[in-house]
Amino acid sequence: MKTEIKGKVWKFRDSIDTDVIIPGRYLRTFSLDELASHVMEGENPEFAKNVQKGDVIVAGWNFGCGSSREQAPVALKHAGVDAIVAKSFARIFYRNAINVGLPVIVADIEAEEGEELNINLAEGTIQNISTGKSYTIQPFHDFMLGILKNGGLVKHHLKKKNI
Repeated sequence: MKTEIKGKVWKFRDSIDTDVIIPGRYLRTFSLDELASHVMEGENPEFAKNVQKGDVIVAGWNFGCGSSREQAPVALKHAGVDAIVAKSFARIFYRNAINVGLPVIVADIEAEEGEELNINLAEGTIQNISTGKSYTIQPFHDFMLGILKNGGLVKHHLKKKNI
């Protein structure tokens, strides 16, 4: 995980719940590829086929509401999503995303599907490259950047312990 993310926008509505992100019928698999192949299919059937490494989700209020399933941020990250920018997040989704190394950013920005964003987590900036608009966000603290750089909380802890 890098502190600077540059990617194409996928736009989603308010209140995207974890069952929309990864429907419960797919939770029986332990295959990350299988999970990722179904991510967001109820909201956008083309998403899993077309999302690319580095892409960014921009959403409205309450992203990740619903159940506490950790598979939701895992599936998004494995599919290629490098960050999610939303007006607000369900608290447990926010924590689960950070725990698996997926940056989640609380911000109200203007971005349309297909536009390109440049996000700098350390400096606290988002630039919509397509429109030229810039936004200031709360910079991520070094501790949080360390968790993200190491690929999530468990990997961060193991690295700190030299395991």
